[in-house]
Amino acid sequence: MWELDAVRGLMLVLMLSTHLPTKFAIPASQPFGFVSAAEGFVMLSAYMAGLVYTRRYMRDGIAAMHKAFLRRALVVYACQAACLLFLFTLIAVLGLAIPQPDVQHLMWYYLQQPTTAFLSALALIYNPPLLDILPIYVMFMLISPWVLSIGLRHGWRAILAISGLLWFATQFGLSQSLYSWLVDLTGLPVPFSETGAFETFGWQLLWIFGLWLGSTHARVPPEQRRPFPRLLVLGAAVIAGTFLVWRHLTGQAPFPDGDPINFLWDKWHLGPMRLLNFFSLVILAMHYDGALKRYLPRLPFLETMGQSSLSVFCAHLVVVLLALCVVGVATPARSSWLDAALYIGSVTLLYGVAVIMRSGKAAATSRQQARPATVLAGAGPGGTAPGVRAAGERGANRGGR
Repeated sequence: MWELDAVRGLMLVLMLSTHLPTKFAIPASQPFGFVSAAEGFVMLSAYMAGLVYTRRYMRDGIAAMHKAFLRRALVVYACQAACLLFLFTLIAVLGLAIPQPDVQHLMWYYLQQPTTAFLSALALIYNPPLLDILPIYVMFMLISPWVLSIGLRHGWRAILAISGLLWFATQFGLSQSLYSWLVDLTGLPVPFSETGAFETFGWQLLWIFGLWLGSTHARVPPEQRRPFPRLLVLGAAVIAGTFLVWRHLTGQAPFPDGDPINFLWDKWHLGPMRLLNFFSLVILAMHYDGALKRYLPRLPFLETMGQSSLSVFCAHLVVVLLALCVVGVATPARSSWLDAALYIGSVTLLYGVAVIMRSGKAAATSRQQARPATVLAGAGPGGTAPGVRAAGERGANRGGR
């Protein structure tokens, strides 16, 4: 599904454009309306998880699906731990030595309470800015096999209803209330502001929606899927078009800073108007999927990056943190040529990481494909090597069950 790889690659480029300290950060942020790359990336990741692991469930059973989810969660956790180690060592040293106030502010809690911060970060409680998205991925991946199992066996209505209620409660301070209760119960010293900008109980709605959609598409072929009603597509086009024009007329927020109505578009709580904007874009993308694939040119550059999205995402964090240490935040006095060189060099570096990861995966696949020939070459007089015969017997037993 090259189109999904290309979209994930685009989301990665947009996230780099937003986080990298250049003059291009604000213009590149939220280019499609009051929706950021994070919403698309989370939903696409959940969609792929629902698609892939539902097929694993249908092919190998529920136990295999649970193990696959757990392995992936451990990989994401290992990436988060590596990024934390990088932040707490090299970036901390550079931020203090140069010095860079913005870097010091980014990790102020760690600088004040290093031991508590380090241990609570490994426990996914303390989540510094820029490193606060992978922890919710880990949590979502851990609960996903249970959610998927219930959805496949008993339907998704109750799951989607509960997810919607949790999101609704988040708009009225659910996370803050639960955190205050936890502090009273355990004496947890980490400030609520340092637990991550993303409201987990709000963003789970996008994950559950993507998981449901991917699971549904894994079981229903494209030709059997019901098309959207014309009125719904028309409404989505009007909403998406309005928000697109509005965003580029007013800037990142629909109303001036300080206006309380901006909360309806809030990114961190996933406000209702932001959700409306996002789902309008999803409806349009799904409705015009065939036309987009026929008429838009393929971009192998983005596809390659999307195929190694986790590695590229972690590399983008390294690049952004190093840029903050070395060149600091963007200022009007800095040359536009320097910002352009920084941006082009960063994109090129991330593409290089994607190419290396793709080459490594291709080499691993080649070794796996060559392994049966090696085993057969060592087969006994009966013509079948013991390992191959045992594997065949296991496969036959599975089929019998």
